[in-house]
Amino acid sequence: MSILSKKYFHDETAAFAKLESIVWPDGPTCPHCGNCDKIYELKGVRSKPSKKHPEGVERHGLKKCAECRKQFTVRVGTVFESSHVPLCKWLQAAYLMASSKKGVSAHQMHRALEVTYKSAWFMAHRLREAMRSGALDPLGGAGKVVEADETYYGKTKETRTKSIDGRVTYKNRGRGPANKRPIVSLLERGGEVRSFHVQRANFATVEKIVAENIDKESRLHTDESRLYSVSNVPRMVAEHESVKHSADEYVRGDVYSNSVEGYFSIFKRGMKGIYQHCSEKHLHRYLAEYDFRFNHRSGLGVNDMERTDAVLSGISGKRLTYQWSGATQ
Repeated sequence: MSILSKKYFHDETAAFAKLESIVWPDGPTCPHCGNCDKIYELKGVRSKPSKKHPEGVERHGLKKCAECRKQFTVRVGTVFESSHVPLCKWLQAAYLMASSKKGVSAHQMHRALEVTYKSAWFMAHRLREAMRSGALDPLGGAGKVVEADETYYGKTKETRTKSIDGRVTYKNRGRGPANKRPIVSLLERGGEVRSFHVQRANFATVEKIVAENIDKESRLHTDESRLYSVSNVPRMVAEHESVKHSADEYVRGDVYSNSVEGYFSIFKRGMKGIYQHCSEKHLHRYLAEYDFRFNHRSGLGVNDMERTDAVLSGISGKRLTYQWSGATQ
């Protein structure tokens, strides 16, 4: 479906109506006091005059609570709060990120939406925050298969110091090839994936992730990594089986880890081909973005518009207030 076919992508009034239907399915609620009994709609209100807008700008979707007497819109309490970007452009940005399998760069968004690059970069990070689910339900279950694997991406920022006797020590050095950042992912076969950027991929870290995120009745499939075979992981699940990639064994019956490795391939192609650079402090949000699109993939019957609505349903109660970092993506 074309982005041009929906009115709320281009009309501000329709954009507010669309967002209100998602954030307030049971009617408006005051974000300040929580009252929803007496909410008044204010029409025709304009902002203060400015040099750019001598007559002010119409304040779409403005409402007032009879209890606390405060004004608000559906943006308050969401990642859109305090943004000067028109809401219809926010919806366009959500559509672009939700419908692009490997992501859309801030430069591409800045050209497509006709906003500054800084605005596009900040919009993309706010939408990634909206994609973070924070799900706590364990993956798998009786008879279900969960695949687990780890990968390494990017460079870990380390501190190199040299002592008086000439010895060199490193602080915050990553584990893995070429000092890269460790990522552990769990994927329920035919279901969802959860990814974690960890400081070190070791026994303690992997055991904690498995214990908190996999149902004890699940079957766990991995490769021959010692993180799963030698640790306490096999005792945390009903059954643990692995394939030996070093011996060219990739599938043995229904035992394989190809699904989670396929997820890693999409993640890495997107990060290298679309985003190219990612600061370590933002890596968890990029993982959330790729997790979100995988968990709302077309193979589960989710189309682009439904995926966009799912992004918008996660905007409430989240704010990002950090300043522009000067990153290039």
